[in-house]
Amino acid sequence: MTTLKAGDKAPSFSGLDQDGNTVTLDTFKGKKLVVFFYPKASTPGCTVEACNLRDNYQTFQAQGYDIIGVSADSAKRQQNFKNKYELPYPLIADEDKSVIEAFGVWGPKKFMGREYDGIHRTTFVIDESGIITEVITKVKTKDHTAQIL
Repeated sequence: MTTLKAGDKAPSFSGLDQDGNTVTLDTFKGKKLVVFFYPKASTPGCTVEACNLRDNYQTFQAQGYDIIGVSADSAKRQQNFKNKYELPYPLIADEDKSVIEAFGVWGPKKFMGREYDGIHRTTFVIDESGIITEVITKVKTKDHTAQIL
């Protein structure tokens, strides 16, 4: 699991969003940023989490936050997820897992007695100068906005 903690400098990252646009940490320089990692687009828990952030997007914006979602899904799958649920923020299609590994959220997981490698649902809150202010590892998908703000 991630070794990053509050007070650490956020990893410099570069990934392509659902439309093929490059998204980097520098894209958000001078702004607060919420980076949420989720296992798979359009699955029940990920949908609830993404929609909770969508429904509170204006509140985030009012407080100076931008949001980006990251999973190892393809750009097409991210595009479908974004369109279907009208998500107002970019989704990084991190198929090579470079962003996922930079943040250290890839690793062994257990589900129904089976062990496999996958993305740990984790959210990082980053300040205007690129410093992590909070790492949320126990994400409450239905009430994620309250956890962040």
